[in-house]
Amino acid sequence: MHESVLLNEVVEFLRPNREDGTLVDATVGLGGHSAALLERYPAARLLAIDRDPRALELARERLKGFADRVTFVQGRHEKLFDILKQSDINTISGLLADLGVSSMQFDDAGRGFSFRFDAPLDMRMGPDSTSAADLVNRLDEQALARILRDYGEEPKARQISKAIVEARPIATTTQLANVIRSVKRAKPHDIDPATLTFQALRIAANEELVGLDQFITDAVDALEGGARIAVISFHSLEDRIVKRAFRRLEGECTCPPGLPVCACGAKEIVKVLTKRPQTPTALEQGKNTRSRSAKLRVAEKL
Repeated sequence: MHESVLLNEVVEFLRPNREDGTLVDATVGLGGHSAALLERYPAARLLAIDRDPRALELARERLKGFADRVTFVQGRHEKLFDILKQSDINTISGLLADLGVSSMQFDDAGRGFSFRFDAPLDMRMGPDSTSAADLVNRLDEQALARILRDYGEEPKARQISKAIVEARPIATTTQLANVIRSVKRAKPHDIDPATLTFQALRIAANEELVGLDQFITDAVDALEGGARIAVISFHSLEDRIVKRAFRRLEGECTCPPGLPVCACGAKEIVKVLTKRPQTPTALEQGKNTRSRSAKLRVAEKL
């Protein structure tokens, strides 16, 4: 069974501000967090969103016992306002976004997310994504290097992108991983040399960071007073955007130093409840190694 990360923490933090309110799981995945929230808050309704049609199928099955309380929508969480409007929902009593790729996507060999399996180089989370193969085989060396540097923080981005271009066409995960390993040698006790490049291509293929800051702003706009937003991130790029968005919404001035008067219009809209992000306990990390990088940040609308 898929282990939902920081499950107890999410359920405790994301209590609806009113018993019969509507909660939103903006990235429902396999529905683990949603199931726990529906059990804990029996009068609440839930809007379950995911861009992955397969994930929605599995979530429907998992949540069928709550069927009359759940609405499912295929779509990107960045389109939250449009989805709420289409669902005739004006305000919400809490929102969860569990960002990034799901365990189901990683473990499905045919999806091409992982170099653990020899599979077509795909990595698409939904039908609106670009395949990683398209990026690898069509972009020029400079554009590839920029993706690896910006989204993977890969120190050998330039050398790896050069090797990729020279090895094209690349059709499978194994082919790509071997090209990367020919440039970047494994060190004892270090992560696989292909890890950062695969992360970067996945983020670029699915535009995972595009609109994240605006999504958080939109979500807070939709929250009722006293309602909360909880965001789980799994790498520093995501967490940095979430942290900055929360700080901005908490009223932190973003003007350049030296201005005599604040010109950015900073206004306190939320109270951040996690001054430091919540991370999985040692017990959870022992049971689920993929949880180790997870960080949960929570804010409450004033």
